[in-house]
Amino acid sequence: MTVKEYLLERMKKGTIHLTLLDPDKQPVEDAANIARKAEEAGTDAIMIGGSTDVTQDNLSATASAIKKACGLPTIYFPSGANAISEKCDAIFFMSMVNSTSIDWVIGEQVKGSLITKKLGLEPISMGYIIVEPGMKVGEVGKARPVKRDNIKEAMAYALACEYLGMNFVYLEAGSGADRPVPPEMITAVKQILSVPLIVGGGIRTPEAAEAARIAGADAVVTGTFVERCSDNCELMKVIKASKG
Repeated sequence: MTVKEYLLERMKKGTIHLTLLDPDKQPVEDAANIARKAEEAGTDAIMIGGSTDVTQDNLSATASAIKKACGLPTIYFPSGANAISEKCDAIFFMSMVNSTSIDWVIGEQVKGSLITKKLGLEPISMGYIIVEPGMKVGEVGKARPVKRDNIKEAMAYALACEYLGMNFVYLEAGSGADRPVPPEMITAVKQILSVPLIVGGGIRTPEAAEAARIAGADAVVTGTFVERCSDNCELMKVIKASKG
């Protein structure tokens, strides 16, 4: 079974939870420990990546440690083609569709396509939409974030991604955002799509995770919260709320 098939099968049962770990934010041993705890709490897969300072070395080391610590698929959440590693099981081959720089819309993807093929890494196409506030990823990606009240624009971007043949659409408020993607935006985008919708950024409480799930997210992503959470019970509550 491919990673894409695995995710889709899980989504048939309801909303899934994805844990995002930045290889630059903690030693590999800590990343492995976090992944193991997240697996025990019910997360469905581990995304590895960050907006800055991700290298092939720290990505490979982190992915290898995580795969030894837990049995979940590892997916590279790319910051660029330079860090692509065969140690991951798959790569979200994604386009930041509301970037003002062609590098993030298609340039890095062109650089990474032959590398991905050579390494035998499974590519999973994704339309990546930055929503206000956008945070560091929006800054680095030179995005023009969708305004929180501009639901029609979010719908248009998402549907364009589907029409371009992308397997998933991702609404991203940015790691560490003080506000997650608005539930009404999630609902509107979900209603117009026939491909799965992933939502992340600013989700750090059970209430926020539940709101995203109820609004229609097929997958809820938590990153900063998971990395900083020292309370296993709180971690379990957020993951459980994401999955219902």
